[in-house]
Amino acid sequence: MKLDRFISNRTAHSRQATRLLIASGRVHVAGCITHDPRHEVDQFVAISLDGELLQARQAHFLMLHKPVGYLSATSDPQHPTVMQLIPSPLREQLHIGGRLDRSSSGLLILTNDGLWSRRLTEPRIKLPKTYRVTTLRPISPETAERFAEGIYMTTEQLTTSPAQLQQLAPCEARLTIYEGRYHQVKRMFHAVGNQVVSLHRESMGAIVLDPALAAGEYRTLTTAEVASVDQAQTNA
Repeated sequence: MKLDRFISNRTAHSRQATRLLIASGRVHVAGCITHDPRHEVDQFVAISLDGELLQARQAHFLMLHKPVGYLSATSDPQHPTVMQLIPSPLREQLHIGGRLDRSSSGLLILTNDGLWSRRLTEPRIKLPKTYRVTTLRPISPETAERFAEGIYMTTEQLTTSPAQLQQLAPCEARLTIYEGRYHQVKRMFHAVGNQVVSLHRESMGAIVLDPALAAGEYRTLTTAEVASVDQAQTNA
């Protein structure tokens, strides 16, 4: 939305009067004086007129090291949820971008920007997601080839995008997929006659789980990490 329209919608000033206010330096956007009435603003930037705050909402982008045993949910009557790891009142503003099931661990993204978070799992964008996987039985030599060809998902009636499997040990591998379908990694291994014992997400696109974060800890994403998701959409 253009700045002049935003202010005229929030105040008694007309669009013409608003443009004069902006031109005279009485409007601050994100703490800086803005003279351009056509400056684009969204719901996540602070805007003030003559020192009076018209909008204060701030965008939040967090990286959480999800521990095993926590649900990717806002609340649950039986199990602890990842939101309990975030202090209140911040947790009330957030939702999860790209869930992990209770038995899985690793990188989890929490934000209050719904448009941004949808890009994390949008199949069209094909953002790579990398997991470290431990299996019940040794990984067969054919598994990497099967995953590269794509695995047919009967529920969705579609074939997964080609995935890359890097074997690390007889029962351990690093897998990169390009969708975020329900239990996708576990279903892919089930399709080749194996079973996932542990699953740890290492990265989503250019966002890599910070090795300094212990399980249950979180930090704010850097500007570059946030921008990398927008850039992935541009390149899709």
